[in-house]
Amino acid sequence: MKGSRPLLAAITLVWAVVWLFTQVIVSTPLSTTPTILIGVAATLLAVWGYQTTIRGPRRLGGISTASLEHPSGDPLMLVNRTLPYLRNGLTGEAADRTAKHLLPLTGGHSVQITDTEHVLGTAGNHGQNGSSAEQLSDQSLQALYLGKTIRRPISGGHRVATPLRLNDQTIGTIAVDYLPDDEPPLDRMEAVANLVTLHVEIAELTEKAQLAADARLDALRAQINPHFLFNTLNTIAAKARTDPNEARRLLQRLADFFRYATQQEGQFAEFAHEYFFVRTYLSLEQARFDERLHVRYDIDPQVLAAQIPVLMIQPLVENAVKHGLAPKPGGGTLNLRARVDPLAGAIRIDVRDDGVGMDRATLAQVADGSHVASSSSGVGLRNIHERLQRLYGARYHLDIRSTPQKGTRIELELPL
Repeated sequence: MKGSRPLLAAITLVWAVVWLFTQVIVSTPLSTTPTILIGVAATLLAVWGYQTTIRGPRRLGGISTASLEHPSGDPLMLVNRTLPYLRNGLTGEAADRTAKHLLPLTGGHSVQITDTEHVLGTAGNHGQNGSSAEQLSDQSLQALYLGKTIRRPISGGHRVATPLRLNDQTIGTIAVDYLPDDEPPLDRMEAVANLVTLHVEIAELTEKAQLAADARLDALRAQINPHFLFNTLNTIAAKARTDPNEARRLLQRLADFFRYATQQEGQFAEFAHEYFFVRTYLSLEQARFDERLHVRYDIDPQVLAAQIPVLMIQPLVENAVKHGLAPKPGGGTLNLRARVDPLAGAIRIDVRDDGVGMDRATLAQVADGSHVASSSSGVGLRNIHERLQRLYGARYHLDIRSTPQKGTRIELELPL
């Protein structure tokens, strides 16, 4: 497999070097036992180094151990790790929990986090929870309207209110009360406000990204070819006259197909579920094409429990049937293969057909997802490209190869 070849080459090189130094370069060649022990030790080091190179620094609890080797005493960094409460936006619960973490950082004796109308969360002498009935203080109102940090005296000390600005709009404030002799760290206050705003912005972007991903998944569901349904129903109607039992089985499979396609929730599913969905689709197509469509499965059992994007394999298989094998007069064979590469930490899915293939110009357009909009193949592959980029960034690989009159092969590699 692709991810194992570099390791195999490295191990071969290690043993070659060990043999060279223990048997050729030295004046007296070493015996077999120490030579083997040196080779095994060098091999273990090579395997360990290979895994580290592929996977990067070890991660502990989602935090790279490289960052733990250089701990920062900066309190802003410590607070930054406590702000995942804001991942759902500036809600009352998030504001209240965030205020408790900001209190020791600001050096004040109480903290308020507000939106543009009400106090959302508090910590310190203000109490345990903010109330939507509690109105904004004068200092917070001034910070909202002026868009800058305001410092004003209050009974028993002074209050500093710093605006929270998002996309050139003020969405709230952080107000901190200090004792008369305290000197507020204004620069730190503004840094904290920027940090809180950053997390709120990330929450909004995450929500928009999720909506976009859901929209692409809905588009993929809507793309299920109506001709497929029409042709399958025609096949079932024909079978009803000649083989009623087979017609009932096909009708049940069609119901299973659409139930999974329309009711599967979330962006990911186990490979086993997607595999069942693909087999259901291909069984319906085999009933329609009869002897013109042959299917071969080669699935590693280790893949079955892995998580992959929903409706990711079926469009690739459908393109192979519709654009590769259906136009071929004698039909052909579709091969679906899936493997786990534990060393590379990847799943490799291979969809191959021996159909009509594509010329170089069409292949270039399909490969970069820019195929003409009138082609359902191009639209489906572009949708797949966009979903994979949204879900994995640059950590996936989609390779398409095709030869006219010989067939097409699609290799998809996903992080495990």
